[in-house]
Amino acid sequence: MPSRLNPYLSFRDTAREAMEFYRDVFGGDLTVSTFGESGMPVEPAENDLVMHAQLETPSGFLLMGADTPSSMSVSTNGTVSLSGDDEADLRRWWDGLSEGATPGVPLEKAPWGDTFGMLTDRYGVGWMVNIAG
Repeated sequence: MPSRLNPYLSFRDTAREAMEFYRDVFGGDLTVSTFGESGMPVEPAENDLVMHAQLETPSGFLLMGADTPSSMSVSTNGTVSLSGDDEADLRRWWDGLSEGATPGVPLEKAPWGDTFGMLTDRYGVGWMVNIAG
């Protein structure tokens, strides 16, 4: 699969509602998984928050989003997701973006089987990299 660059929207606790709205606007297939389903450590009251939502539209749009647990900050400059299975390219881009960045989640094996990491670059833009397992 080729690498994709797509928007990743960050919410505090309204991701499900927002992504369902976008599905109604753009059409397509929406998948949603929660923090509780993923095994990611969050406060018990946050288990039902959206860890990852993905909307694929008939027009070829790919829109992703998630809630942000209280232990993390919401990026105010937006978040960009890079995903695919070309590990060499994705690691190279991660390394480049890491220069002067604020670390978030280290680029390592995630509970869902892929390699995943998050950082905020030197300009305040959030980046998520997901290398398909």
